[in-house]
Amino acid sequence: MDENYLKTLRVLEETPSLSQRMLAERLKLSLGKANYLLNALINQGLVKAVHFKNSANKRSYRYHLTPEGMQRKLELTYQFIQLKSREYEHLQQEIETLKLEVEHSRQPEVIPQGRIPV
Repeated sequence: MDENYLKTLRVLEETPSLSQRMLAERLKLSLGKANYLLNALINQGLVKAVHFKNSANKRSYRYHLTPEGMQRKLELTYQFIQLKSREYEHLQQEIETLKLEVEHSRQPEVIPQGRIPV
């Protein structure tokens, strides 16, 4: 599962009565992609679609995370945090390396106007 599955689970938990079009807008995805993600989550038993009983629009659904869906959301959140933490550490190391390169290669005629933040 990728980041879009986690985002979808988070949005549905927060606002279960979103239409697929509104879900797509919140996720900044195409309607087709949102539909694909939602159907995949339903097929995996992570989300349950329930008809609105008193809705004028008989195609309206509420999307509820199942207990498995809540558990999977927690797992994906943990994995996401681990991934972003590793990316952050890598970026910090890369920035330090670049700062050292700039410091070691400084030549007065090469440095552009303004000081490079170090």
